[in-house]
Amino acid sequence: MSSRKKNLLKVIVLGDSGVGKTSLMHRYVNDKYSQQYKATIGADFLTKEVVIDDGSQAATMQVWDTAGQERFQSLGVAFYRGADCCVLVYDVTNPKSFDNIKSWRDEFLIHANVSSPETFPFVILGNKIDIEDSKQKISAKQGQEMAKELGNIPLFLTSAKDSINVDVAFEEITRGALQQNQNDADAFKDDFNDAINIQLDDESSSCAC
Repeated sequence: MSSRKKNLLKVIVLGDSGVGKTSLMHRYVNDKYSQQYKATIGADFLTKEVVIDDGSQAATMQVWDTAGQERFQSLGVAFYRGADCCVLVYDVTNPKSFDNIKSWRDEFLIHANVSSPETFPFVILGNKIDIEDSKQKISAKQGQEMAKELGNIPLFLTSAKDSINVDVAFEEITRGALQQNQNDADAFKDDFNDAINIQLDDESSSCAC
C-alpha cells in the first residue's frame, strides 16, 4: 500500500480576456487546443491527477479558469478563496494585458483572504510565443523584470497552441501549490493545538480542587 499523501489543490488562472487562459488549461489537462475562441463566463474548472518529484508527491489539481472580461469579473471573485496557487497570464502580443498583471495579482490578494500574502505562490505565464516575432510586443527581458519586481515570481513563456513550456510551467505551479497546501495544513494544526491548550489551561485554572 502506498504511503503517498493525496492532496486536493486549487489553482486559479487570472488575466485579461483573450490571453489564452482557457487554451492553456485545456492544453495542460486534456492536451488539446482549439482555434475557436469563446469567452469564459464567471468561472469553470478542469481536474487533473498529477504526480511529481519521481512519484513521491501526488495530487488532484483543480484548475480554475476565470473570466477576464470586466462585466464577468465579479462572478469569478467568489472562487478565489481556498486557492493554493495563482497563475497570472498575459499575451506577449498585447502590452495592455502585460501591464494589467500587477492589478490581477493585487485583486486576487484582496479577495482571496490568504494568510501570508508575501509568501503565497504565484506563477506568471507569457503566452502566445508561437506568434511571429514581429508581432510580439513584450520581450522575455521585460517579463523577467516584472516577475522580479513582483517578488521573484517564476516566469514561463508559453504557447498553448504549440504546447511550449505548458507542462513544465504547471509542474512549477503544482510544486508551489503543494507547498502552500502543506503550509495551510500546518497553520491549521498549530491553531487547533493552541485552541486545545487554551481550553485545557482554562479548565485547570478554574479547578476547585
